[in-house]
Amino acid sequence: MSKTRNSTEIANGSVADEHEPSTGAAAPQVDQPRIARAVREILAAVGEDPDREGLRETPARVARLYSELFAGLHQDPRKHLQKFFTEKYDEIVLVRDISFNSTCEHHLLPFMGTAHIGYVPNGRVVGLSKLARVVEVVSHRPQVQERMTEQIADLLEQELGVKGVAVVLEATHTCMTIRGIRKPGSLCVTSAMRGIFRSNLSSRSEVMTLIYGHTPR
Repeated sequence: MSKTRNSTEIANGSVADEHEPSTGAAAPQVDQPRIARAVREILAAVGEDPDREGLRETPARVARLYSELFAGLHQDPRKHLQKFFTEKYDEIVLVRDISFNSTCEHHLLPFMGTAHIGYVPNGRVVGLSKLARVVEVVSHRPQVQERMTEQIADLLEQELGVKGVAVVLEATHTCMTIRGIRKPGSLCVTSAMRGIFRSNLSSRSEVMTLIYGHTPR
């Protein structure tokens, strides 16, 4: 059985989005000048001239890039699951092929792919776009795919009280394709099953068939 995680742990220490009303301490902001100084040092450390024309604006560009890539550190994914609709529907709801981009925390290189999220409601359903928004927030942090998969599943389980949730992520990791072993075309697949998708083999088989078709790969 999976470990029980409280809402704070699921949010991974995140705080409310800057566009939402504040409910506590102000959200920490990305320190772009500090990032720019660090990037300038990296350029010098690898033997480049950070003052040459082509690199002069690079530290500031990277700082803005990091603000975008890691925006999820300052957002709370739970807010996207707060508005739901009361429905008696008790079959699988599935959104496939939600594209995402994230950053591997081991090498700060991107990994990208698709997320498939299915759940069986327990009286509550959310707008389909909310599932994609949860993926967006959780992915925009320094991540590992395994943790990201579990975080999404735990959020749905605890915030919606679903009967079951299934999350499958498929991603290509550039830390494996452009460095180290250099194996382009490799794909990492991770899954997290909760509730009936974990305890009931037929339910698990049904959702995997809906994700992959008649022949699960």
